[in-house]
Amino acid sequence: MTTDLLAPYTLNDSLELKNRVFMAPLTRCMADDNLVPTQDMVEYYARRADAGLIISEATIIRPDAQGYPNTPGLFTSEQIQGWKKVTDAVHANGGKMFAQLWHVGRVAHPHFFDGEVLAPSAIGVEGSVPRMRELTYITPKAATKEDINSLIADFAKAAENAIEAGFDGVEIHGANGYLIDQFLHYAANERTDEYGQTPENMARFAIEVTDAVVNAVGNERTAIRLSPGAYFNMEEDKRDKAVFDYLLAQLDDKKLAYIHGGIFDDSTQFDSLEGKTTSQYLRANTKTSLVGVGSYSFDDAKQAINNDQFDLIAIGRPFIANPDYISKVANNEELVAYSDEMLAKLF
Repeated sequence: MTTDLLAPYTLNDSLELKNRVFMAPLTRCMADDNLVPTQDMVEYYARRADAGLIISEATIIRPDAQGYPNTPGLFTSEQIQGWKKVTDAVHANGGKMFAQLWHVGRVAHPHFFDGEVLAPSAIGVEGSVPRMRELTYITPKAATKEDINSLIADFAKAAENAIEAGFDGVEIHGANGYLIDQFLHYAANERTDEYGQTPENMARFAIEVTDAVVNAVGNERTAIRLSPGAYFNMEEDKRDKAVFDYLLAQLDDKKLAYIHGGIFDDSTQFDSLEGKTTSQYLRANTKTSLVGVGSYSFDDAKQAINNDQFDLIAIGRPFIANPDYISKVANNEELVAYSDEMLAKLF
């Protein structure tokens, strides 16, 4: 049977989606200087409400989570009210929206906040802050147990704030080389305590964050994005697979809304995953609804879903170039090609 990606899809008892096409999280750096969503952002998201689910741009859970300029937050009342305008506009246009909850870990920069850069271990990365290349990364501080407890609590609080702001749920950003992902890979985690060395220990922070968020907003409104293949600010390590094998088995028991792959190109095969791609590995290791991502066209995604490679698809850059993406694919209209110049403005 051929799957109709544009037909309604029941994600769980709490969420009925218009279709299987998600708008992927896309960092745009368009919040104001207090990290409050702007009116431009209200209009930007509202125009894309035909997606089955919009995943917000990554949204920081507290000040020391910031590593890019003008990325929105979910930790002040002004930010919550700014996001409420966005979600109200999306809902008014018949859409649904999750907030992606973010802490960048060792690629945070104290230019943006007063305090230390936290990470699993004191291992820095080379390079500089995107859009602010004059700011080079610094060696982070290894988070203490007190720091970790505070981080877990702040993820949960941000999830509560997201629901207050009108989001339909939250996606925990556990991918793409950011804080949670750093705990999950040997290249970034050299801890010798209960958060390091073994798969059970290295998965502990991700599991504790997930449990705290589920306790705050419910399992059916909680999702997570994962990058089992290290590729962004991280070296591969064949030991990582055992960490994700363990993590995914634990997450399956939590009955989350979905698991979302974190990869720019899903044709990439990883030695650490025994030659599998991100979606191939995740499909083989989780029973939770799986969202594919990574340079898929609509037709490619349809074929992949028909082949049972994943259940839903997240589309990124084509949604920047085509606010009416769903209408265009439904009517076989030509899509506007994405170009990097489009990042300079919201439309």
